[in-house]
Amino acid sequence: MKLARFISLIFLISFASVMFGQDDLLKSLDSGNVEQKLEMSTATAFKALQIVNMQSTKTPAKKELYMIVTHRFGAIGGEDVNFLDNFLGMDKATTKLGFIYGINDWLSLGVTRQNPKLYELTAKYRFALQSENMPVTMVGYNSVNINTNLKQATYPNIQFNDKLSYSTQLLISRMINDKISLELAGVWIHKNLIDPNTENKNDQIVAAGGRFKLSNRVSVNAEYGLRINPANTKSYYNPVSLGVDIDTGGHVFQLLLSNSQRMSEVGYFSNTAGNIGEGGIYLGFNMYRVF
Repeated sequence: MKLARFISLIFLISFASVMFGQDDLLKSLDSGNVEQKLEMSTATAFKALQIVNMQSTKTPAKKELYMIVTHRFGAIGGEDVNFLDNFLGMDKATTKLGFIYGINDWLSLGVTRQNPKLYELTAKYRFALQSENMPVTMVGYNSVNINTNLKQATYPNIQFNDKLSYSTQLLISRMINDKISLELAGVWIHKNLIDPNTENKNDQIVAAGGRFKLSNRVSVNAEYGLRINPANTKSYYNPVSLGVDIDTGGHVFQLLLSNSQRMSEVGYFSNTAGNIGEGGIYLGFNMYRVF
């Protein structure tokens, strides 16, 4: 509870800092030549490492260290939700903290921890960057989840391998012009331990997302994931999210609405539980601080 309130305070402070943030780096391009402008524009088709929840094709630069703070409140609506009592779901909030480091300009590694007791190891690597000779940017992404909430005291036969789940992704994006960027992703999810009544061992998802830049500091983003082989159950839904990117100079702040409270790649694409028609919408934010 105290952690949720603390993170909520960070949320309010970060949102207020937008009014006093530094100028966007892109403004400095006005004094550069045409080739420099093209290189910068293709490298920043997306301002943040995520479009909303799904990964973007942006990769950290060499030796850049990103600190991640992401937060999801509980559902806004639903039969068991008292809007005033839960205050936008603050009482059922979840948080993820972590770091991502750029090994070089095309490879980054990350580690995060989120409740309940889930660790995520990530690798992001770029194959190609959009340019005059290359129409798209192509990036690979892998993650490994370690669910340490599965204790042997509760599950006597549990093995370490049972705690693991994986995602493998191919991300392809194109910056259409200085305002619009689009991305298509192929996602494969594998879980070593599942509930056979509601989950598959393997899931395939085709996801699409985009960004519309309103100004040098602000953009509107949206994304949708279509599960190709959903389990025969109504427990989980296709993920959909809408967000706003705000660049304050020192960090990128993303305010979002989604039908998923999950923040890991595996959870978002295969265990989205929010039914939008019944109020299953979650308010949240992502904040990346670059060092």
